[in-house]
Amino acid sequence: MENWEQMYDCHGDVDRVPELLAQVEREEDAEAWEELGYRLVLECDSIFPASFTALPRLVRLAPRSERARGLAGTIVRRAAGHHHCDELLAGCADAIAELRELLDRHLRSRPDDYLAPFLDLLATQEQYHWSAALGDFSDDFYQVACPHCAAEVTIAIGSHGHYSAIRDWHLGDVDRRDLRPASPEGLSGIGRWMHETAVRDGKAGLADGIAHLFGQAECPRCASVFNIADEYASFNRPVM
Repeated sequence: MENWEQMYDCHGDVDRVPELLAQVEREEDAEAWEELGYRLVLECDSIFPASFTALPRLVRLAPRSERARGLAGTIVRRAAGHHHCDELLAGCADAIAELRELLDRHLRSRPDDYLAPFLDLLATQEQYHWSAALGDFSDDFYQVACPHCAAEVTIAIGSHGHYSAIRDWHLGDVDRRDLRPASPEGLSGIGRWMHETAVRDGKAGLADGIAHLFGQAECPRCASVFNIADEYASFNRPVM
């Protein structure tokens, strides 16, 4: 049984979230779901003690409720933020493991909204950085710093091409160099898992984008070659 005594939501209330959970457990209620989502995850991506306390019940609802699955995934994706709820997050380990299995089964069904549960699945594996950064590679741009000369390099992966360049706000992307995608056998770690999962589920475009993202780029300024994913993670690592 959850202890809601100190489990406040975005309004500081401790009683409204359990009421809403009971309501959506009884029947699918769009207005109740909308209010529940707002109280647990604000538009600014903040989450609250009530978010973690609600998570196990949302996961239990998830096999039969798309809204529950999506809200549970959103909470886990926001778990890396400064919410001061680390103990509550640790207490959700079983629910997160159950959500991970559920999301993996869902992805195997090849849903139309594949990217969102794919990102949620990354978050259940504590890959919060890629869960927040990864796009669908239809028109993606990533900013990195060259590890050799510190030039700011734009990486394009999508309909505009697959290249590194120096971005000029008047001329656009100049001095473009083709990216060098990683081969499937050359991938390792989370890059390999991401690529294999996308291939398994028939998402060729996503798999190709991941191969480029975890491949190599040439710096247009100094011509050195570097691993894109490593430098992107380094360039965007939050200051602790």
